[in-house]
Amino acid sequence: MAENTGVVFLGRNKVEVQSIDFPKMQNPAGKKINHGVILKVVSTNICGSDQHMVRGRTTAPTGMVLGHEITGEIIEAGSDVEYLKSGDLVTVPFNVACGRCITCREQQTGVCLNVNPGRAGGAYGYVDMGGWVGGQAEYVLVPYADFNLIKFPDKQQAMAKIKDLTMLSDILPTGFHGAVTAGVGVGSIVYVAGAGPVGLAAAASAQILGAAVVMIGDMIPERLKHAESVGFTPIDLTKSDNLGELIAAVVGKPEVDAAIDAVGFEARAQGKDGQEAPATVLNSLMSIVRAAGGIGIPGLYVTEDPGAADDAGKTGNLKMRFGLGWAKSHRFYTGQTPVLKHNRQLMQAILHDRLPIAKIVGATVIPLSQAADGYKAFDSGAAKKFVLDPHGLLA
Repeated sequence: MAENTGVVFLGRNKVEVQSIDFPKMQNPAGKKINHGVILKVVSTNICGSDQHMVRGRTTAPTGMVLGHEITGEIIEAGSDVEYLKSGDLVTVPFNVACGRCITCREQQTGVCLNVNPGRAGGAYGYVDMGGWVGGQAEYVLVPYADFNLIKFPDKQQAMAKIKDLTMLSDILPTGFHGAVTAGVGVGSIVYVAGAGPVGLAAAASAQILGAAVVMIGDMIPERLKHAESVGFTPIDLTKSDNLGELIAAVVGKPEVDAAIDAVGFEARAQGKDGQEAPATVLNSLMSIVRAAGGIGIPGLYVTEDPGAADDAGKTGNLKMRFGLGWAKSHRFYTGQTPVLKHNRQLMQAILHDRLPIAKIVGATVIPLSQAADGYKAFDSGAAKKFVLDPHGLLA
């Protein structure tokens, strides 16, 4: 039996690289499948969504192999795989999707109906997402391969841009989806909440979509400094508890055309205290988005949060001022990003030098063996996107 190692969740604030099973051609229920491939993982990233689990803010069980941002080389293909072969270098959407159900047919692959018996939507290495083994590992199984995977057209070219292309599995399409669903277009005034990797990807997406001004708010000085260095207007949320005032100081009025929530449920209130307030981002965005404007919400919100400060938060209930958004005819768009809707055109933007996303999000390559250190640094607010290199191919 071939060997494999992966990043395993061992409890609150603890992950460890351990020996894990080599992937088999079977689904989480143990049923043999022929539509999958086994990948040698070329790159796999640490995501903010992973951090929610590691902080103990979900019901994730110990022993889970983490990781849903995967790029890899096919080393084995099932007998039903027709259009991919061993040796192909592919990008893997974080959504596990069957390609057959009504939502997949509508390109809503984030809520596939057939890959998770518990609810709509599946993902690798994530709580309540169907039990699919994560890809922060040396090798991983990808099901429904013909539908889910995109082969890079030129392997050598792709490896030369691998630090950019590794972002196609999640954060770049997620940021792009947030910008598109918020209605960003030519000349838009845009505000992005959160200067982490998804927020930076959303800001970059707003720019490529034609925004005139892209502001990005955060409370961590290192992240704000990095956001400014890559071309965005930083908004220091510790300076005031009134977001409108901070926006007006940049564009002359406390109003934007579109806003993107790249923070999610672990948000903190503006001002120097910064106490946790799960609905604070949504409420502040409704206050600044103009009438008939849009709010894209790629930031994660959960149905169960055992670490919430109150009973309402433990079941995903938020104290939202929804009446304000209703009165202003706001558009809200939530949910997991359907990566397949966006990743092909974003791949082309990367390959043709239109979107240097690795630089924008601070891509930093580390060996798989140093994953625990990467988690700690990312959790402390480092202005970096950690890319794990299981086989030393990215050096």
